[in-house]
Amino acid sequence: MLGGLSKPDELEKLYHAADRIRERYNGNKVDLCSIMNAKSGRCSEDCKYCAQSAHYNTQVEEYGLVCKDKALALALENESCGVGRFSLVTSGRDLAGEDFKETLNIYGYIKDYVKISLCASHGILTHEQLLLLKKAGVETYHHNLETSREYYGRICTTHSYDERIETIKNAQNAGLKVCSGGIIGMGESLENRIKLAFELKALSIDSIPINVLNPIKGTPLEGSERLSQDEILKTVAIYRFINPKAYIRLAGGRNRIEDFGKLCFKAGANATITGNYLTTSGNKIADDIKMIKGLGLETGL
Repeated sequence: MLGGLSKPDELEKLYHAADRIRERYNGNKVDLCSIMNAKSGRCSEDCKYCAQSAHYNTQVEEYGLVCKDKALALALENESCGVGRFSLVTSGRDLAGEDFKETLNIYGYIKDYVKISLCASHGILTHEQLLLLKKAGVETYHHNLETSREYYGRICTTHSYDERIETIKNAQNAGLKVCSGGIIGMGESLENRIKLAFELKALSIDSIPINVLNPIKGTPLEGSERLSQDEILKTVAIYRFINPKAYIRLAGGRNRIEDFGKLCFKAGANATITGNYLTTSGNKIADDIKMIKGLGLETGL
């Protein structure tokens, strides 16, 4: 039935209802977060959408783990602009050895200087590693499922869906909140998106980022068809229905949505990644805050 929603009046009713659910359970506050690409390129995994995979020639910039002063400077900048959460994101299947030890040091260093909530995104980690991240000051672990279980094999073959779920449960058992969502526009059906939304609900996910595929030249998905704006808004609204109390967060590919997703905040979304991030560009923090306040919504720490 939802797949048949196409008439403007039907879609407007869906968006309005999702907006009411957002207001009922989450109020008018929009949660802002930012991320830093703290280690780029040379990833061993074959995720078909990713510019950082070593399997594809994408001309992405490659570099090792950033220094702690550079990470702190960006965290301080985001905090001063009114962003409430800050995350380091590293390429690769996981983070181990000296890189993992240094990352713990970086989080501890940042925590001494900021009040901003710290998040982390470092791939497939063990329960013990996640406990150490929590001890270092991290509050939330990010690990996307990306798509439904049925469609996952068409997106990645170098690690399994169950490995992703295990990492999420490891994080939760370590006392961390979890941010997990997916990417739309990879050729999946609306049914695949709905199945992912219910998988996230079953895992009691606190924050659900919805990424819109930004096709990267050199990846297998570079020729993917662009989603319509109504398809994006419809997905956001459905996710709000299925996960009424979660942060429904606009993430990568906001430049693929009209006005950087302005209408999404009236169709169920109540959070966003802001600023420039990873390998696709987002919206400036000041512009996001102005846009959100213009909708009668609130931001702030």
